[in-house]
Amino acid sequence: MSQETTYLELSEVDGGAHKFYEVVVENTALTVRYGRIGDQGQVKTTSYPDNARARAAAAKKIGEKIRKGYAPAVRGARQKRPVSRRQIVSTRSTARTAPVLWRYDSGAPAFGVFVDERTCMVGNERGVITTLDHDARMLNQVRLPDGVKCIVADDHWIYAGCDDGNVYDLSGKVPRVAYAVTPDIDIYWLDIHDGVLGVSDREGGIAAIDHEDEFLWRRPGRGRSAWMVRCDRDALYHGHSAGVTGWDWRTGRELWHTRTGAVLFGWQESDAVFAGTGTREVVRLGKDGRAQQTYRCDAAVFSCATAEGGRYVFAGDSASSIYCFDAAGNRLWKLGTGCGSAYSMQYHRERLYVVTTSGHLACIDASEPAIRAAEAGSVPEVVDVKAPTRLPEPAAWSTVEVTSDDRGGVVVECVEERGRLRIHVLSEGYHRDWTVQFPKGIREPGVRYLVTGVREAGRGGFYRAYGDIRRLR
Repeated sequence: MSQETTYLELSEVDGGAHKFYEVVVENTALTVRYGRIGDQGQVKTTSYPDNARARAAAAKKIGEKIRKGYAPAVRGARQKRPVSRRQIVSTRSTARTAPVLWRYDSGAPAFGVFVDERTCMVGNERGVITTLDHDARMLNQVRLPDGVKCIVADDHWIYAGCDDGNVYDLSGKVPRVAYAVTPDIDIYWLDIHDGVLGVSDREGGIAAIDHEDEFLWRRPGRGRSAWMVRCDRDALYHGHSAGVTGWDWRTGRELWHTRTGAVLFGWQESDAVFAGTGTREVVRLGKDGRAQQTYRCDAAVFSCATAEGGRYVFAGDSASSIYCFDAAGNRLWKLGTGCGSAYSMQYHRERLYVVTTSGHLACIDASEPAIRAAEAGSVPEVVDVKAPTRLPEPAAWSTVEVTSDDRGGVVVECVEERGRLRIHVLSEGYHRDWTVQFPKGIREPGVRYLVTGVREAGRGGFYRAYGDIRRLR
């Protein structure tokens, strides 16, 4: 039987939606592919008892899209829109140079940074994520399909937000698509708490997405250019051109709004959120929205971070300087990075890790003796680490290793429920009616998989798969 293909596009002016929707019917299979124009997009295949039902389901989906403004188009006629990226307006710092222990040149401007006890990660605009140890030895390198917006942690899991509109789980050998954000959202920043994804965007919007990749809610927000979202068990903290807004993550109800300068970055501790602003300051807010402290810098603040509990507050400005303040707002020092302005930063065990406009991941000795020596003009010799000359190939995130051995892990199964593909645990000792958070691009109805493990979500009601995934014969 011949294949029937319908290809639709929705392209709006002034930075609006720019996405496609393709429906293919072949025999009893219905395949839907969708995403941003110019990208490969997401693919979902569903089987029906006969061709007539597959065609009926296709007609329904096509009708829904046409009513939303989609129209028939020729694939490739419209070009992919450029991704919104922060403009690089960095200048050289006039301050003395910070005590940089080592710096890794990733080869392109970098936003994503993540640091834990064992590793340091940097993700750049080429989509390359490099993992090093704390002595700058390279451990791993993978490449996503587009630029890395940010790297965030949620308990055991580490995620990377990508300019292709997907959020990738980095906890296994291969990056897997954990969330596929709708193509009409131009992502600026992401955060995840207990499986709930917070997304802030170019238009100033805010959205909460659950573990099954479905909207809990979506709001337009109060400003534009929303470069900050931070999540905890109670709320999403959203920073944009008009300040910071707190939202109830369950209902999308606005809890409070506090005006600050235009927010360019955000950080959080258990009892406070910190907003780096274009008005040369970091503002500390309680999680009730009340302003608690201000940390004054000499240029627009691109990034900020804190030591445990907020005892020190760090900031990186547009003039390639970094600052340290005590909790009361007193400036303790200001030094230059020597490698561009810090787009993101993280403090760990008396070291400050920054990723910069020049593409470096720099490890700075933030201990008091090292800082005092740097202020006097004495700094260690920097160890420069170069990226490999050849970029890694984009990760084959939709391929899955096959095995017939179901030992050494947890067996799960993909089933279709009301038109959606869900994952349930088959192994003994688990709730059979709970779903499992599981990568989107490899789900196939009726297929069983072996995963390294699953863990119950903090708020209960579903499991989260982690580690490696193999398809069972």
